[in-house]
Amino acid sequence: MTVRERIDGIFDRLGITASLHVVELARGRGGSAADGGREVAVRADEQVVIASIFKILLVLEFARQVVAGQLDPRERVLVTADDRLGGWGIAGCADDAEVSLRDLAYFAMSVSDNTAADLLLRRVGPDVLPMLAAELGLSRTRIVGGPRQLAESMLADVGARTEADFARIFPTLPVERVRAMRVFDPERTTSSTAREITRLLGLIWRDEAGPAEACAMVREWMSRQLFWTRLASGFPPGVRVAGKTGTLPGLHLEAGVAEYPDGGRYAIAVFARMADLATRRIDVDLAMGEAARTAVEALRAG
Repeated sequence: MTVRERIDGIFDRLGITASLHVVELARGRGGSAADGGREVAVRADEQVVIASIFKILLVLEFARQVVAGQLDPRERVLVTADDRLGGWGIAGCADDAEVSLRDLAYFAMSVSDNTAADLLLRRVGPDVLPMLAAELGLSRTRIVGGPRQLAESMLADVGARTEADFARIFPTLPVERVRAMRVFDPERTTSSTAREITRLLGLIWRDEAGPAEACAMVREWMSRQLFWTRLASGFPPGVRVAGKTGTLPGLHLEAGVAEYPDGGRYAIAVFARMADLATRRIDVDLAMGEAARTAVEALRAG
């Protein structure tokens, strides 16, 4: 049985459709098969919604501006009720909070804080990220706004005026209506391919996505992500996994790098789509980790 067949089997048993790309980050090379790295690819060139995985590009741009002296990472930001988008981190605070730009980046990556990401995006400039993607050669990575624009489009698409309206209406919608929302359409929202996201990770891990100090910042923030049930769940103790998740109803996503004690490094992107709209499917998370490990082990076995 080929590695592709084994990975398809992992997803098929749960009724999942998934894109996967895993590439060995050979020293001094560029992070894709074309650059010399060995790869495992399963639907790796399909255009897919990437949701919060776009935050990797966001914090990379922030780090580059910090190193260039354009932004002070200690600059303070007051987060008020009008800024909060709901969810984790400062997004869930009941009271006003004051944090630094650097801590906004930390919250955006560690707990995928949408409020932190929205505020950071305002500061670095929302028009800069598409230009960064183009500069890095990510021709199929499209950035359409940020967390606030995504939330506003979701409210508009279901006919809700407030978050409370949305919480009441959304559970009553048929699956077809939900799937027709802009947030699930790669042509109308932030999207990319598994192959391009691993290319981005390769550039960051080899200090080719900007100054070495900026790339190191991004690696550190990704290593502090708190969610471990997806990619990290597939690897044994001693393997360091730094990653960034993305989640929407029916979509479980993660991109990251697994680093082995012997120096082996592997950029990974796994984007899973379920038939239902569940957001809490531990079986899907664990399958993502299993598929990632299966691909990496195949590369390590030569």
